[in-house]
Amino acid sequence: MPDALSNSRARLRLAGFPRFPGLRAACVAVLVACQLLAPPAARAQLLPGMGDGGEMTAAAERRLGDQIARELYRDPDYIDDPVLEAYVQDIWSRLLAAARLRGELTPELDERFAWTLLMGRDRNINAFALPGGYLGLNLGLIAVTDSPDELATVLGHELSHVTQRHISRIMSRQGRQMPLLLAAMVLGIIAAAKSRNGDAGQAVIMGSQAMAMQNQLSFSRDMEREADRIGYGVMTQAGFAPQGAAAMFEKLQYASRLNDNGSYPYLRSHPLTTERISDMQARFQFRATEGAAPVAPGVVGALPSKGPQMTHALMAARARVFSRPGVDVLRQWMRAASGSEFERSTPAAQAGALCAAALAARETQDLVQARLFADRLAARTAGDASASRVARLLRAEIALASGAAPQAAALLDAKSKDRPEMFLSAQVAMALRNPAPMVAPLRDWVAVHPRDAGAWRLLSALYGAQNDTVRAVRADAEANVAVLDYAGARDRFKAAQELVRNGAGGVPVDFYEASIIDTRARAVDAMLKDQQADPPL
Repeated sequence: MPDALSNSRARLRLAGFPRFPGLRAACVAVLVACQLLAPPAARAQLLPGMGDGGEMTAAAERRLGDQIARELYRDPDYIDDPVLEAYVQDIWSRLLAAARLRGELTPELDERFAWTLLMGRDRNINAFALPGGYLGLNLGLIAVTDSPDELATVLGHELSHVTQRHISRIMSRQGRQMPLLLAAMVLGIIAAAKSRNGDAGQAVIMGSQAMAMQNQLSFSRDMEREADRIGYGVMTQAGFAPQGAAAMFEKLQYASRLNDNGSYPYLRSHPLTTERISDMQARFQFRATEGAAPVAPGVVGALPSKGPQMTHALMAARARVFSRPGVDVLRQWMRAASGSEFERSTPAAQAGALCAAALAARETQDLVQARLFADRLAARTAGDASASRVARLLRAEIALASGAAPQAAALLDAKSKDRPEMFLSAQVAMALRNPAPMVAPLRDWVAVHPRDAGAWRLLSALYGAQNDTVRAVRADAEANVAVLDYAGARDRFKAAQELVRNGAGGVPVDFYEASIIDTRARAVDAMLKDQQADPPL
C-alpha cells in the first residue's frame, strides 16, 4: 500500500495537477482504489473487462465459487451432520427440480454449476448465495423456522439469485461504473484548476461516488425483488405452502431484524421487510383467488398437510444444539423438557424440546439422561413415521456414544440406502470390529456421489480397519478432492503410489486399484495446476 500511495502522488506531481491538499488526497484515494480494483493480467481471465458490458462466463463464475467453497470447507464451523444434511438436501432437490420445470435453471447452468449446500454452525439467521451454484446456510436460520415451507422460502430465494446470474450481473455493473468514476475524477481536477478551489473538485468526485453507490443499492434492491418473485414461484411449484413465504419474512423482521436496521428505504440494499411481507401476502391471496398453478406429476409434488411440522421441529432442535450455544443453554434445554409449559405446548413443540434435551444431554456427556429423553421422544413420535425415523436414528447415535454398539445396531437397517442410516451403520460396524459388510454399500454410494467427502472418509476408515492401507489412502485422497483440496489430494495419491511400489507393507497389491490410483493422480495434478493458475481471493 505505501508503494501505491507514493506512485500515485508522483503521477499527480508529474502531470502538473494543482497543489490543493484536499484535492490531491481525494485524487490519490481514487487512483489507489482504481489500482486495487483494476484486475491484473492473471485476473483478466476470471472477471469481465471493465466497461465492455459482458457478463462473467458460467465457467469463470464456477471457478470463483470453487475458491470460496474451498475456504468454507476448511472453516471449523463447517458441519456435515448426515441427518440435517439429508433433510435440507431433500428440500433443495425439490426446489432444483421445480426451477428446471419452470425454465429458470438452464441446461448450461445445470451442468456447469455445483448446486451444493454448505452448512455452518453460525447462530446468525442467514443464508447466502455464492458464485458457481454454492449455497451457504447457517444453522441459526434452520433453528428459527417452524416448517419446511419457511426454509424452502429462503432456499428458493437464494437459488433464484444464482439462476438469474445476479452475482455476474453485479460484477458487470461494477465494471461498467468504473469508467464513470475515472471520468468524474478528471472533471473534479478540471473544476479545481479553473476555480482554484480544491473543494469544488472534491465535491464533483464525492458526488459521483455517491451516485455510483446509490445506483448499486438500487440495482441490488431490484435483484432482491426479482429473487423474491422467482423464488416464490419456485417454492410453490415444488409443492411448498405459499404461507411460508410471508411467515419467513415476518421472522426476519421480528426475530433477526436482518433487513430492517433503521436505515431509510433508499439506503438499503434489500427492500423493506414490511414491503416484502406485503408482496408475499398479495401473491398468496392472488394465487388463492385465481387457483394454484398445476404441479407436474413425477417431478415435484405437494407436501402432505400433516407431518412435516414435527419432523421439522426435530431438525430445528438439532440445528439449535449443533450451533454450540454453550453449556448453560444446553442445561436450560434439558430442564425445558418437563414442567407445565412443556405439557401445554403442541406435539411438534414437545418433540422438538425432547430432541434438543436429548442432544444437549449427549453434548454434556450425561448419557443416562440422553437415553431417557430419547426414549420419551420415541414415544412422542410413535404416530408419525417420518419423525419416528429421526427419533430412532437419535437413539442409535446416543447408544453408539454410550459404547452400546450392539444396541445401536439393533436400531439400524444396515442394508438401507439412506445416507444417515448408512453412515451410522458404518460407525457401528467399526465399533463392532466388523467393517466388511459396510464396505460395499459405501463403495456403491461414492460411485454415484463422488463429491461426498464424508462418505469417502468413512470408507477410508473402513478400509483402514481391514488393514487395506492402499485403498484407505486412496479414499482419503478422494475425500480431499471432494472438498477441493487438490494439493492435499495429490500428496495422498503420491503416498498411495509409494505404498504400491513398496508392496503395501506385505499386503498383496491389487493392480486394478493401482491403475485407478495412477489415473486419478494424473487427473488431480491437472486440476491442481488449474487451481493454482487462478488468482488468489
